[in-house]
Amino acid sequence: MSQTTKIAFIGGGNMARALGEGILASTSSPQSLVVLERYEQAAQVWRDLGVDVLTTPNEQLSACHVWIYAVKPQDMQQVVQVTKPYLQSDTLVISIAAGLEVATLEKWLNHPYIIRTMPNTPAFVRKGCTGLYATPAVKQSDVILAKSLLQSVGIVTQVEQEALLDAITGLSGSGPAYVFLFIEALIEGGIKLGLAPEEAKALAIQTVLGAAILADQSDVEPAQLRQNVTSKGGTTAAALDYFKQQEFEEIVAQAMQAATLRAKELSTQLSKAS
Repeated sequence: MSQTTKIAFIGGGNMARALGEGILASTSSPQSLVVLERYEQAAQVWRDLGVDVLTTPNEQLSACHVWIYAVKPQDMQQVVQVTKPYLQSDTLVISIAAGLEVATLEKWLNHPYIIRTMPNTPAFVRKGCTGLYATPAVKQSDVILAKSLLQSVGIVTQVEQEALLDAITGLSGSGPAYVFLFIEALIEGGIKLGLAPEEAKALAIQTVLGAAILADQSDVEPAQLRQNVTSKGGTTAAALDYFKQQEFEEIVAQAMQAATLRAKELSTQLSKAS
């Protein structure tokens, strides 16, 4: 990303701040960012980072090549209306508003250069996953720019069909909650087995963290890593057999399907509301 590229965050809440801090830590200076945020508490966080904060839209937005809309989906249409007068013909618009389809944004903005994304909360610690869909009109150089911005907080997966963002929602968008639930279950299970709560928590978190890092850094597939831990007739085999009896994999698949279907429903509702 060029040091001279100006970026506007429209909405300065938690996800925007995570992305902004990642961008600042990678290549940009605070002077390259502008944030539109009306709530004083959120605005002050950005000021503490040295970033210029607007409480109402003005010409500074026009000087920014990239606009990142980071507001709640139900607030998006109103925010678009007050910012649209400052949109330039070549502005790259990136939306991190969950569920808002590109067609809806194109209609509201009367603008073709739109990238829709689906990030997740580990972006707060720069270990996130972001799904990305770009309209055909977006220049390849702008797709590369968007990826470089989003990669400051984790990995980016680009999809060729917008509908696949719903699948990404079901996997990585909602996925951290599945992992947190599993950690909760490990903690509760450890306590029931006699461990102190703080011991169970530390062991559960480090087990999941260590296994994830091992899976990421290993040259072998997760299935093989699982088999490497599993001795015939051993303790791990006993636990995995029970998971199989309870159809654990099917439960996970059905949960992901439920999340994906709900993402589609929300997108449809937002589209109709517009």
